[in-house]
Amino acid sequence: MTVSSKIVLITGASTGFGRDTAQTLAKAGHRVFASMREINGKNRAHAEALRAQSIDVVELDVSADASVDRAVAAVLAKAGRIDVLVNNAGIASVGVTEAFTPDQAKTVLNTNVVGILRTTRAVLPGMRKDRDGLIINIGSILGRVTFPFFGIYGAAKFAVEALTESYRYELSQLGIDVALVQPSAYPTDMYANVQRPADAARAGEYGPTGDIPGAMFAHFIQTFQATDAPKPHDVAVAIAKLIALPKGHRPARSVVGAPFGADAVNDQTARVQAAVIQGLGLGHLDQMQALAAAG
Repeated sequence: MTVSSKIVLITGASTGFGRDTAQTLAKAGHRVFASMREINGKNRAHAEALRAQSIDVVELDVSADASVDRAVAAVLAKAGRIDVLVNNAGIASVGVTEAFTPDQAKTVLNTNVVGILRTTRAVLPGMRKDRDGLIINIGSILGRVTFPFFGIYGAAKFAVEALTESYRYELSQLGIDVALVQPSAYPTDMYANVQRPADAARAGEYGPTGDIPGAMFAHFIQTFQATDAPKPHDVAVAIAKLIALPKGHRPARSVVGAPFGADAVNDQTARVQAAVIQGLGLGHLDQMQALAAAG
């Protein structure tokens, strides 16, 4: 490894943003642990393809405490530390919100929100001990602006915004950076595996309004198949740039792709949030602790 090389753990790395990021960071000289579920089952081919590129693969299900703890322990046993955690694993959902069952909502929130709590909790003891580290959470522009029929997914991504911001403040004096990447819509397998409402009868009661999610989804798919379709690699590039920046100088949020106004919301919210933190007498938490930033 080169002097600037980092040990990186990425969740949800079988396909999409996670896999592209694993490959991009490995090519940049980082030691990458690409994690995913069922590496000896449905994701065996993905795991083998990554190993063929000299990328370590680890079994990790962000929805299960024991799986997360085992995976982090395995990485620490092999590499000795984790410098960067990329919380990428997630589930998308689209449809009439009333037609989703509570269990469906629990699945999305458990993966997209509680999953981040699990993995972050698992890596933080080592990062705090070293007084060094970077956590990158993959949010969405839908954590800032709302698309109808993406209510449950958006709720999860709004929650990721709050979690990320709170972690950023709480860890700033311990030498640990926390940053959020907010992708727009990109052609990834997430859309192929999108969660649809289980209660089709309720969706049918919405009449023509209930047909809108399908039309929106079809439009996105058509856009993704165009010659000028957005490139998912943009997200991997944004993550690589964040890792390369000096500690304490990384932007809190990075919009990637068409912002749909999320960038404007970021700007406005940043000013309000700064005033809130100052009003609480906690302005020092908005800056990386000086000694740690020099490390």
